[in-house]
Amino acid sequence: MSENKYKPCDLVIFGGLGDLSRRKLLMSLYQLDKSNLLEPQTKIIAVDRLPETRESFTQIAHKSLLEFLNESLDDVVWARLSARFNYLQLDISNLEEFKKLSAVLDQKNRITVNYLAIPPFLFSNICNGLKKAKLVTKEARIVMEKPIGHDLASSQVINDTVQSVFQESQIYRIDHYLGKETVLNLLALRFANSIFTTNWSHSTIDHIQITVAEEVGIEGRWDYFDHSGQLRDMLQNHLLQILTFIAMEPPVNLEAQSIHNEKIKVLQALRPIEDYNVGKRTVRGQYAAGYIKGKEVVGYLEEEGANTQSTTESFVAMRVDIDNWRWAGVPFYLRTGKRMSYKRTEIVVYFKQLPHNIFKDSFYDLPPNKLIIHLQPKEGVEIEILNKIPGIDGTIRLQKNKLDLSFLNQDKKHVSGGYERLLLESMRGNNTLFISREETEQAWKWVDSIQRAWQKLSDAPKPYPAGTWGPNSADALLARDGRTWED
Repeated sequence: MSENKYKPCDLVIFGGLGDLSRRKLLMSLYQLDKSNLLEPQTKIIAVDRLPETRESFTQIAHKSLLEFLNESLDDVVWARLSARFNYLQLDISNLEEFKKLSAVLDQKNRITVNYLAIPPFLFSNICNGLKKAKLVTKEARIVMEKPIGHDLASSQVINDTVQSVFQESQIYRIDHYLGKETVLNLLALRFANSIFTTNWSHSTIDHIQITVAEEVGIEGRWDYFDHSGQLRDMLQNHLLQILTFIAMEPPVNLEAQSIHNEKIKVLQALRPIEDYNVGKRTVRGQYAAGYIKGKEVVGYLEEEGANTQSTTESFVAMRVDIDNWRWAGVPFYLRTGKRMSYKRTEIVVYFKQLPHNIFKDSFYDLPPNKLIIHLQPKEGVEIEILNKIPGIDGTIRLQKNKLDLSFLNQDKKHVSGGYERLLLESMRGNNTLFISREETEQAWKWVDSIQRAWQKLSDAPKPYPAGTWGPNSADALLARDGRTWED
């Protein structure tokens, strides 16, 4: 994760005209170029099936940046970025067409980084096409977007297909949450500060909550989402990856393999959720009509193209237990849903309450200290403590205060988004922040047992009005343990 320069790259974006490219990748590449982090000779080749040209793609990219960039477009940066562009029309179902890619790559002087911003069922064609065109060198890399399958079996098929062409060290499975500054800061908070390192276990922590809430609905992705659901679309990857960073043991060093090893141990230690405990450990919800910021929105079953009999969940909450020495008896409460009150991704670590209270005039029960880690919409770190209310009236009364531990307020530098960092690391050849095959498959193994248990339970998801925090049964999940959600 060093800031040193690297060998120039040919960044090939398959799906260069797609939504991900226009909304995220181009914007991230602009920010990288603005920060002078792109090697001067690095090129960007957009590949898609539509008959565009370099000039028309440049116009599309310019329009996308004007639409999605949250700042004024710098003409100097834009000129430098657009000079890197090339466009290639390519039918990826025709392996012979990949020879056209050979003509625009310079594998002698630049490393090829293939970014698959396309559905996974097309991965096989691209890998085979690159192989047939002899574009798979020892230095070449491939970046894979989620979802990598919809269960363990399909994930293994995709991984086998890609690994028949690329070595594991050349494969970069992306989860953009792992590029967020605050997620990475978990490593520093936990392993560089004794105040946390020595107080990060069942001895001092009562429980931990992870929330990934979305305001949006399915945004026209009915066919995809209804076959996936929130469990497989969000919890299997984003929430479990955050969980591994919170719960893992100190790695030997910051090398990729060391970090992957510790994350895998956490996934292996997850207590299975199966037929006998799925009803008490999980909650499924599906949003009904309601209001988001005062605007009326339809329910899941009323979305365009909906199957009105669908039992796919748009909300999941669950209690997760990690069966190892560090976390014995400490529950992790995870929840994620669409059409919730507002967009929010947050980790809250609740420390244990003190055994004796001498400040009952202020609080009959002393509230616990909390470490609050905000991932979005704004990144930051706070710790909630109790301190004395100033005064000389002869009493000692307490109040809650939050200490801002956020390094993000220390300067006015641009804070990189997840895609910026991960694009840059893929070009540098550092796969520390990417997901190994074993991580992916361990996560699917655990999630598959939940999916099978739900199918046997035949219990429809509980409705919740759009603009709320999910069904009442999600509150009951914590209430059974004498706890409440951080709202």
